[in-house]
Amino acid sequence: MRYSFYKPCSIVLIILYSALQIVAQDTLRIPLPQAEAVFLNKNLELLAGKYNINIAEAQLIQSRLYANPNIAFSGNIYNPDNKKFFDIGNPTGQYTVDVQQLILLAGKRNKQINMAKTNIAMTRNSFYDLLRTLRYTLRSDYYSLHYLHNSIAAYQLQIGSVEKLCDLFDQLQQKGVVTLKDAVRIKSLLYSLRTEQALLRNTFNNTQAELQLLLQDNEHVYLPDEKPAAAFSVSGLPLESLIDTALHNREDLKLANNTLLYDKQNYAYQKALAVPDLTLGAQFDKRGSFVDNATFLTMAIDLPFFNRNQGNIKAADFSVQQSKLLADRQKLQVETEVRNAYSNALNTDRLLKNIDPDFNNQFEQLLQSVMINFEKKNISLLDFTDFYESYKQNVLQLNQIQNERMQALETLNFACGKIVTGN
Repeated sequence: MRYSFYKPCSIVLIILYSALQIVAQDTLRIPLPQAEAVFLNKNLELLAGKYNINIAEAQLIQSRLYANPNIAFSGNIYNPDNKKFFDIGNPTGQYTVDVQQLILLAGKRNKQINMAKTNIAMTRNSFYDLLRTLRYTLRSDYYSLHYLHNSIAAYQLQIGSVEKLCDLFDQLQQKGVVTLKDAVRIKSLLYSLRTEQALLRNTFNNTQAELQLLLQDNEHVYLPDEKPAAAFSVSGLPLESLIDTALHNREDLKLANNTLLYDKQNYAYQKALAVPDLTLGAQFDKRGSFVDNATFLTMAIDLPFFNRNQGNIKAADFSVQQSKLLADRQKLQVETEVRNAYSNALNTDRLLKNIDPDFNNQFEQLLQSVMINFEKKNISLLDFTDFYESYKQNVLQLNQIQNERMQALETLNFACGKIVTGN
């Protein structure tokens, strides 16, 4: 008995059905540049991070301000001779006026200004490193969604074919044409495909949720609107040039160096604090001095006999030594990350180039031939299911390799601190 359950047009219908399942009414196809633009304008974590820069700039304004002068007034409350309250205007009244101004010595004010400027640079380093991390997550998720979508669609293609095959085997099994064992085996294949597709959908949904959070929009499902570029060759990038790029662009390395600079400035400031500040003033005394209406110049300064800020100076010195070690470690880490990312990118690049671009099409043609031969009973059910499993693994592995290549390129961009792969 000859039966037909496979038609080429059914593939198109199944793919369309899959697209309708994944691409719902509220789905948006978005190019990567547009996704990055939305991310830069709407991401709340990024917008909140910008305020740290504003806070640091406000602290610079504060560091430039001089200390306020101080004025003091004293006068008699009650004059028992004249029996008057606040009697300071008559010839027998008494009052004094003192004006004082604190003057910072040893360049403390300039040192505070320099530290505030360095703090602004450190805050900007932190912000742009946050931007680098979030942008890497955005681009990584973008490409992951592209290949996850392809894999889910490939599963749907197989599921549609196996569903028709399963229905047909149920009918044939009831007529005694095929055994119950064969019908159950087809159902087992169908259930396995559905389970694996469901797991992929969960991964897709988790990645989609992360992308929605980055774009601050959980009302739409975002799908990539462009195919990742495959022509770029990592081998054309010199490793030493990439390391130099990273050393000039990595904000975390700049942050480590600026932290060292800040600690050096703080060490100088703590040493300056050991020098006491001077307080200058003027005093007017109406009747309480050696002459009426006496005026005085006053000066005051602490005597650094006991507290010379020894502990803070020593702590600041240790901070400088610690920051130097951490800056050296950060530089080594940057170089190591670039070398590792470059090696991984080369490996995935070579692996993908060794795959025949027509291999997938040839495999699909072979799949059609296998199904026709299975329809004609030229091959067994066991051979058919084995080949179906091989086809599924081929599609998934190809998507995985392509995704790993894009992830490796993005990791290289992340390690270098800027887009160096041209995609």
